[in-house]
Amino acid sequence: MKHQYVTIGLIVANVLVYMLTSLGSEYSAQVAAVGLGYIPSVAFNTAELPAEYVIVPEQLTYVTYAFLHGDIFHLGGNMLFLWVFGDNVEDALGHVRYLVFYLLCAISGALLHGLIAPASQEPLIGASGAIAGIVAAYLILHPRVKVWILAFGRIPLRIPAYITLGLWILFQFAMLLAGGEDQISWACHAGGILAGAALVPILRRRGVPLLDREIVTPRAVKVEQDRAPARPAPRWGRQ
Repeated sequence: MKHQYVTIGLIVANVLVYMLTSLGSEYSAQVAAVGLGYIPSVAFNTAELPAEYVIVPEQLTYVTYAFLHGDIFHLGGNMLFLWVFGDNVEDALGHVRYLVFYLLCAISGALLHGLIAPASQEPLIGASGAIAGIVAAYLILHPRVKVWILAFGRIPLRIPAYITLGLWILFQFAMLLAGGEDQISWACHAGGILAGAALVPILRRRGVPLLDREIVTPRAVKVEQDRAPARPAPRWGRQ
């Protein structure tokens, strides 16, 4: 069992922001998307928001956009990936570095999105860039750990992560190169993946291996658990 305070905190934050920004009037949701979403033309100072839409400085939208979601399915999909893969990445990096890692992946996703479409005036929202970074980190940390998938949407199979997640990552870059659906920023996904792959070797705890075949608890965590009092304390997470 592992503490996953940051992963749970991020899920709670995303859900709360969704409730505050999306369950009110359509106008308030629009103001939130425009004022807190990442708009490349505004970030690169080629366009300016009307004063009534300005909520935070445009530099902060490199982060704030990642806590907004268009609908419950958008939110649910991202949070499911965060819940499944985030705890092991948090355990490998440590709480503070994991939070830094998450935010840097979000920033990288927005930046690549903006560099590819600098004149865009459409707000980018969603945690997909940060989640893509977590997927890349998990793949580098535990490529041979088997994960469950639903083949053809109904047949449960356990397949090594390097197959399922590797194909998922290849698909993101293929869609970026092919100019896929306009409603999805494949560039944001790609930016998060690149940041996650680059950062995890740097930010991982000392002694945490890369390309491991199983989930290994870092030595620092083991020492902390060995020194814990005999009385069990409540823990978040899964086996």
